[in-house]
Amino acid sequence: MKKDTHIRKKLEKIIANLPPDKLTLAEIRDSLGRDGMLLLVILLTVVFLIPVSIPGVSTIFGGTILLIGVSILLGWDLWLPKSFLKKELPAKSLRKAFHTGLKWLVRLEKISKPNRLIWLTNGNIAHIINGLSIILAAILLMAPFGFIPFSNTVPAIALLFYSIGLLQKDGISIILGHIFNMLTIIYFTILISGGWIVILELIKYFNK
Repeated sequence: MKKDTHIRKKLEKIIANLPPDKLTLAEIRDSLGRDGMLLLVILLTVVFLIPVSIPGVSTIFGGTILLIGVSILLGWDLWLPKSFLKKELPAKSLRKAFHTGLKWLVRLEKISKPNRLIWLTNGNIAHIINGLSIILAAILLMAPFGFIPFSNTVPAIALLFYSIGLLQKDGISIILGHIFNMLTIIYFTILISGGWIVILELIKYFNK
């Protein structure tokens, strides 16, 4: 794979050929041809590199990435429910988000180098860990915090590092994916804890 050009140029070509008005997940999937599930993960994830996600997209895209993670873990062909495939998505907003996300993808891809710490990308144990990690990141991406800045961005970065790491057989990218997964969990824990503190303080205030 050519360093920091192959993935970006491939995705730019795919985005340019997407329908101009209404867009479905089936059309996104079909546009990838035989390039594989990891490239689909990257394309669906780059839209979350903007601070606040497009409403409704995290459920469809996150659910798709979750099913991709399950497929990778179990070695299955990708299956997607018809409700996902036929759901109409805002093409104009997505195209803008795709292009913005690709600019960040180039920066992340520059960190990656092929064939580093290959044992983190190959073998049965690595396969299980990486599949489960993609599933976890997808679940975190689907968490109902999309209205909070960076709540989708951090797990999206984890997913990008996992995908780039597996495509390039780069264990360092896999490690960075794990780090961003942990950062997401920490961030969500802070959000939830802070929310409970606010609720408890409000209860105390109104019970005075």
